Amino acid sequence: MSVDTAATSVPDPALPEFKTTLGHPRPLWMLFMTEFWERFAFYGIRWALVLYIVSQFFEGDSAGQAAASRTYGAYLALVYAAAIFGGYVADRVLGYQRSILTGAVIMAAGLFMVAMPNKEVFELGLATIIIGNGLFKPNISTMVGKLYGLKDERRDSGFTIFYMGINIGAMIAPVLTQYLAEQVFGTQAMPSYKMVFIASGIGMLISLVWFYIGRAGLKGIGAPPVGAEGFGRIIMVLVGSIVAIPVAYFLLSTGATALAWILGVMFIALGVLLLVEGIREGKVQRDRVIAMLIIFVFNVMFWMFFEQAGSSFTFLADQIVNRNLGGWTFPTAWFQSVNSVAIITLAPIIAWIWIKLGRANPSIPRKFGLGLLFNGVAFALLMLALSSMVVDGKIPFWTLFMVYVIQSVGELCLSPIGLSMVTKLAPVRLVGFGMGGWFLSTGIGNNLSGIFAGVVSGEGGMTVASALKGYTFGFWALMISGALLFLLAPLINKLMHGVK
Repeated sequence: MSVDTAATSVPDPALPEFKTTLGHPRPLWMLFMTEFWERFAFYGIRWALVLYIVSQFFEGDSAGQAAASRTYGAYLALVYAAAIFGGYVADRVLGYQRSILTGAVIMAAGLFMVAMPNKEVFELGLATIIIGNGLFKPNISTMVGKLYGLKDERRDSGFTIFYMGINIGAMIAPVLTQYLAEQVFGTQAMPSYKMVFIASGIGMLISLVWFYIGRAGLKGIGAPPVGAEGFGRIIMVLVGSIVAIPVAYFLLSTGATALAWILGVMFIALGVLLLVEGIREGKVQRDRVIAMLIIFVFNVMFWMFFEQAGSSFTFLADQIVNRNLGGWTFPTAWFQSVNSVAIITLAPIIAWIWIKLGRANPSIPRKFGLGLLFNGVAFALLMLALSSMVVDGKIPFWTLFMVYVIQSVGELCLSPIGLSMVTKLAPVRLVGFGMGGWFLSTGIGNNLSGIFAGVVSGEGGMTVASALKGYTFGFWALMISGALLFLLAPLINKLMHGVK
């Protein structure tokens, strides 16, 4: 139902007047659906990637699990790294609207490419998705912020609504693509992974068309910079993207270990740049940069183990979890929806808890510490299941289900405050680079997640013993990291000089 109401706060002079629906600018709902379909496309292939790699390129041999996990981790890492450059292109070259449209076209092409049963074309398709997503993902989020003035009280709730679009798309995608792959065009024994990728490509095309038609309602927000309205810059970015795709392909093919070194060097260089700028601005800013970089390191640890969801947890669900529920088999793909359902359900509860705690509300470093500890508790449950609940080589269904839920609580403690923290702690002139550091630390964690998942699977594929050994290491790494961050919290708070 559409309701026209007055804005709830005085808009910035530069902002156009928007009619509202449910109290928010109408373009928010257009961006909501654009992001819904893009996330549908992105998460639609997530559950299938590692299973497809083993099935198609290793002829179903479990020995291919480690390589599949490393490819998955490297792919995710490069998606985050590409976001740094996508934001720069939107800011300085194309404007946000054209960056989103260009990224959508490129990403859709990549999704259709991965449907082709050829290893080189598949990896080239992943590289194409990486470049397209880099142009699309950071800029659609920025567009939401541009609908509101900085002091508009609706701003936070607008981002919350947008965040729901992300999670609803991520929740529906595995369910629908699994149904198409295993019920309509294939069987559970022989899924038609090709249809997963095609369905995701169609979802990306819907996102593209939706935004193309709806962008008129933005009234110029995110339009190209003055003097850059022609098509010359679009062609320049397309050419640049065509050049960048082989670079992403090369980084994917170099292997996760080599990529870890490359990303590590990038992170050190970015950290030095931020620190030099912080020193230039004075002691307070220097200390804030140090605090931010320390938290970035712990962010790497969180995502290294959280992102087992798309790699080792998928093999665990497929082979070692008893998914028989009263004669009906719970699809492996549906585990990917548990996180989104948990986020949608628990986000309001966690937000309410922070408010009720008042002055006892944990500081930024302690919320990050809680995120690590909850992640560790999830691995503790896996340790318990794999050591004492195995029956006929399988662990109970509910254990892995609850692992996803517990990890989601950890994510809610950590992820929502990350970007906000960067805007408060980064040097004013280099906030964009600070955001780059956040994305890069997340990307490094994702790449390490693939390396770790490869270790969990071992040389010949995942077994109860290899999973127990790997997840025991994950438990101790997370619990020690979380406890250490709690101990360091007073020092980090001191370095933050009053930032809450």
